[in-house]
Formats: sequence, C-alpha cells, structure tokens
Amino acid sequence: MAIIKPSVPKGTRDFSPAEMVKRNFIFDTIKAVFRKYGYQQIETPSMENLSTLMGKYGDEGDKLIFKILNSGDYLSKVNPEKLGTLNSNLITQEISEKALRYDLTVPFARYVVMHQNDITFPFKRFQVQPVWRADRPQKGRYREFFQCDADVVGSDSLLNEAEFILIYDEALSTLGLKDFTIKINNRKILSGIAEVIGKADSIIDLTVAIDKLDKIGLDGVIKELLEKGFTHADIEKLKPVILLQGSNEDKLASLRSALAASEIGLKGCGEIETVFSYISKFKIQRATIELDITLARGLNYYTGAIFEVKTNEVAMGSIGGGGRYDDLTGMFGLKGLTGAGISFGADRIYDVMEELNLFPADANQTTRVLICCFDREGEVYALPLLQQLRTEGVNAELYPAGAKIKKQMEYANKKNIPFTVLIGSEEMQSGLLAFKDMTTGEQEKLGAAGIVARLKATV
Repeated sequence: MAIIKPSVPKGTRDFSPAEMVKRNFIFDTIKAVFRKYGYQQIETPSMENLSTLMGKYGDEGDKLIFKILNSGDYLSKVNPEKLGTLNSNLITQEISEKALRYDLTVPFARYVVMHQNDITFPFKRFQVQPVWRADRPQKGRYREFFQCDADVVGSDSLLNEAEFILIYDEALSTLGLKDFTIKINNRKILSGIAEVIGKADSIIDLTVAIDKLDKIGLDGVIKELLEKGFTHADIEKLKPVILLQGSNEDKLASLRSALAASEIGLKGCGEIETVFSYISKFKIQRATIELDITLARGLNYYTGAIFEVKTNEVAMGSIGGGGRYDDLTGMFGLKGLTGAGISFGADRIYDVMEELNLFPADANQTTRVLICCFDREGEVYALPLLQQLRTEGVNAELYPAGAKIKKQMEYANKKNIPFTVLIGSEEMQSGLLAFKDMTTGEQEKLGAAGIVARLKATV
C-alpha cells in the first residue's frame, strides 16, 4: 500500500501546544470582558441547513459557503437530465442539505428566532467559534478561522454602542496593546452625504470609493467616482466633507452645517453625539476614539453606527469591527428586532501580539513544575506530592522513572517548565527535596509544604 504524505487542507492550520496557550490567552481575555458587560455565551452547530445560509451573503458570499454532501448514494435521486448538463449549480440543492457555517451572525439570527420564547430581551450574547469560507487562501486569510462576536438584539439604546467602545478599550488594553484607534461613523451620515449632493441612488458607489481613501488617496477616489458617473461639481461638494480635519467635535459641527438639508444625515450626527456623551462619563484606558467619515464597512448590512479598530503599533489591517443593523431576525420571519454587534479579529490580534512580544513570559508553558526521580522508589514517593500540587491548583508532571536525570531536565527545558523537584534516596530519607528554579539555576532544599507554598506564590 502506498504511503500518503500527511497534509492539511489549504487554508487550514494545526496549532501547537505553545500556540494554543497564546490563543487561549486571547480568547479567555476577550470572554472575560464580554461577561463583565453582561454578555452570555452560546454556541451553535458547526453545520447549518443549507437553506439557512444561502441567500444571506449575496451572490459572491453564497459561492464561498462549504456545502456538505448528503450521506449515502446522493446522486441516485438526481434527475439524469440535470446530471447530463454537468452544471453543479443545478443539482446542489438535491445533493447537499447542509453546509459549514460562513459566519456567526446568521446562525445567531436563526438561534434567536428558534429560542425567542426562552430568552430575555434585550438578549446579549457572545460566541467564540470557528467559521469556514471557501475563499482563496493567502497571507492572513484562511478557510477556517475563529470569530469572537458579541451582539445585543432587541434594544435600540445607543448605550450599547458606547459599551462596545469600552469593551474594545478594556480587552485590547488588557492584552497589552498601548496605541490603537477605535474609528466610528454612522450609516445615516453617509446617506445624508449622498442625499445633499443629489446622489442618494448612488450611495453604494459613493461609500465604496471613499472607504478606499487611505489606500488609494484622494486622486484615486476622485478617479473612481468619475468612472461611476459622478461629476466634478459633485466631487467639489464632497471634498470638504470627506477631508474633515480637527477634533471629533469640530468634525460634527462641520457635518451639521454640511448636512443641514438632510434629516437622516442630522439624525446620524445626533446618534454619534449621544454615543460620545455616554463615553465622556467613562474613563478610557488607551484607545483613541476617532470620528471617520470615510468608514463604510459593508454599507448594505449596517443601518446605524459603524466601528473599526486599528492598531497604530504595527502595520496591520483592522483588528475589530462591527455596527448596528436593523431587522436581524427578519430573514427568518421575526420582524422588528434591531441589534448591534462587534467582532474581534483574533488571528490578527495574535500576529500583533507576537510582533510586539506582548504575550506573558509563561504563556508558552502550562506545566509549572516537573518532578524528577532517580528510580522507581522515588516515583512512588513522589505520588502524594504530585497529587497535593494538583489539588492546590498547581500544574504538575511526574516524569516516569527509568530515564536519566539529564534527559528529564532536557524535557523540562524543552517544555519551558520553570521549576523542577529532584527526588533521590537522600531526599527521601531527609524529607527535604531539591527544588530548582530552571531560569536562574538556583537550587534549595524544601519540604513538600514549602514546595507547594513556593509554587502557589509564583502562579
């Protein structure tokens, strides 16, 4: 039988123990902040009914959904004429009833509708789970990746938007980031801009172009707008708005003047002012909060506030984003439930923390102490100590007897275990065991109680 070279599917990854400790450090930090703000964790299945997902992400999104073939002889019931066309789109619905989830938002909407009689509104939930997309793999883009989402549904209070800013600030500050910007805009302001220049029907083209301002510059934006049918007169009206400078208050004052004839635009300004008013009552740790009129983020999806988070310490795309959307559950027949949500880009945050060396020194190890024995008698002697350490919450291992002490110490070094305990005949007789700090090389004799106390003090 031929030997198959092992591999993983393109766009997926294995994670080593050291990587998992770091990833869990990120996940645990974010989850703790979510819980602090009243969000409760749920999980949904990795697979959903295909009918639940299709049609929710647009034509391009639907193409990226991983379909799951039905079990058994799934082709036997397909019309032979359809098979003969060699067009897979014609038979997809007949051979595939399920699919891997594309994101966490649509499954969340489905969850709310199915459990609407069991949950309390406003419903504040968070999820940290993998999603799958049949995208072309490239650096920073995978076919399997985790999303860390928090959403509140059933509340139109702008306090939710303010708390999202606080959540970003606290979570990223706790992770060690020191310089990051939380950008905020409002879909209604963008609609107002399009309205006052007489291009309400071209809002998509307008926002897609100005969203690229930091990538292609003003000349590139102007060129794209001209290609989309905007006139030079339209662009002259736009320039003062999209190139706003000054403080958030200065920008809002300019916007109120420019959007004086747009009711929806002024409403968007009012919503931003309300969010800033809430924020002013709290202490921001490290984030810079910036009103950015060029921020669009999936205009068709959002209906109110829009967020994007970027680090200023390394070159990296956004590490978080979100906003308010209306009628989240309408796609499943439950109308009128407004919602708002944010997401953390865990993979990008991981890369940022690696580059800035922000992970705790002990984030690459899980075992605090390794007990090393010279022989089988020492192994038996060590068992009560091993149990005591674990009972006291100290992560501990006992290296099986039979190996040379040198090999046992090499094992501790390779796993970055910070402490070792050596047990030989002399230690068993005296009850004082050799306790070694693997970082400094210092060694001392301690009894079992002293070892437990010392290790607990270092956790």
